[in-house]
Amino acid sequence: MLLTSRRLRAALLAAASATLVAATVPAPARPVALGIGDPLFPHLGNPGYDVRKYDISFTYSGSNSKPLDAVTKIDAVATERLDRVNLDFSRGTVESVEVNGGRAAFATAGEDLVVTPEEPVHEGWPLRITVRHTSDPSPKEGPDGGWVRTRDGLAMANQADAAHRVFPCNDHPADKAFFTFRVTVPKGMTAVANGLSVGEAEKAAGGGATRAFRTTHPMATELAQVSVGRSTVVRRQGPNGLPLRDVVPTADRARLEPWLKKTPGQIEWMERQVGRYPLETYGLLVADAETGFELETQTLSLFERALFTRSELPAWYVESIMVHELAHQWFGDSVSPRSWSDLWLNEGHATWYEAKYAEDHAKRPLEARMRQAYTQSDAWRAQGGPPAAPRSPAPGKKISLFRPVVYDGSALVLYALRQEIGKDAFGQLERRWVSEHRDTSATTGDFTHLASEIAGRDLSAFFKEWLYGKKTPAMPGHPDWRTEGAGKSAGKSAGKPAGK
Repeated sequence: MLLTSRRLRAALLAAASATLVAATVPAPARPVALGIGDPLFPHLGNPGYDVRKYDISFTYSGSNSKPLDAVTKIDAVATERLDRVNLDFSRGTVESVEVNGGRAAFATAGEDLVVTPEEPVHEGWPLRITVRHTSDPSPKEGPDGGWVRTRDGLAMANQADAAHRVFPCNDHPADKAFFTFRVTVPKGMTAVANGLSVGEAEKAAGGGATRAFRTTHPMATELAQVSVGRSTVVRRQGPNGLPLRDVVPTADRARLEPWLKKTPGQIEWMERQVGRYPLETYGLLVADAETGFELETQTLSLFERALFTRSELPAWYVESIMVHELAHQWFGDSVSPRSWSDLWLNEGHATWYEAKYAEDHAKRPLEARMRQAYTQSDAWRAQGGPPAAPRSPAPGKKISLFRPVVYDGSALVLYALRQEIGKDAFGQLERRWVSEHRDTSATTGDFTHLASEIAGRDLSAFFKEWLYGKKTPAMPGHPDWRTEGAGKSAGKSAGKPAGK
């Protein structure tokens, strides 16, 4: 994800603590909020089961301020005996829950929906959960992720911890799963979601229609995307026959085409860097909304309309942001972080290829950008922690996790690594990383071990300093590079603002 410059001044969105409303069903005694112990989001995710598939239906009334009717079906496998099952969910009214075909009691604890099946579910057993609920796009306080209200409908922005504000789930990238979405909209509106369209649209009441979409690669909950609006779907073909589809406000179709047609060439460029595109489709979802960021929702990246319509933004800048979100389809989507402390792998790589693209296509030297980042790196580390051990988000400001140190500060680590092991070894590392960890969640340790293997020597000391040190180490090959004090450069950025 990338925070765009004009709204960096207001980019830290206030996190709202919304309330989940439960229907009157007998509740289990003393429900407890759980979590898998992520260092940055300790209550996110749930132990005891592994989700294999989500099948989620939304019915949109035509008003983006009214709750959507929804049904979420989860197919999972129990990894331990479960007397209760915790799901992450915090914004909607739960009408009923079934577990393996039987009615289940439920209650809330914090941002968890705690479900008690009629009988315990034993280790290795299938766990099939059906939750009938609403999904509320209107938070009572400031925006905090989940549904984004656009001028003509809705879109999703679930990073880092907001998917559970839209649908019940195991809301952590360590538990990736396949998704099917079924979206019913009124006549004259378009529905889109991650993945590929499944079959023809089915007629719905009042002249509306239901469209189904399915991913063919597993996906983290934070990358889910469903959008409804008065949009046009633009289709074209990418490299190696890859189907591309962009979703744009109908009135802007012609105006946006000069940008949309750049995507095939950008994919070709990325494939020359790291190998074949790893997913089933790609495209841009251009939303008429002010979010303050762009987001790498899997196979369909979310962009603000204003990014493409503001005349003062130079073309190279817009294109580099497009490549940033495209690069995430390899780094962050196909290969997801095992914990949120591994975020530097997502954003550092996306920033790296954003900068390389600007060097190749706009003669903006990568080395100059990295030298500027080096100058500010100590200040960024003081502000946000080292790249692989970032500080927790500020209370009530979850988006503050996305600080400069995880962008240019982490791309700087990759630059130092390339300086240390050489361009050929670095290029081999990049290709093997996305190939060997495709469709999985991977860790910083996985990356550093692979780098040592390819380099033919132990790089532990190098990575300890660069990823976990409070101060920025000396740059290999550039003994003259210097950092500024934290007070001088804490508020600056290297070539672009910090972002998601």
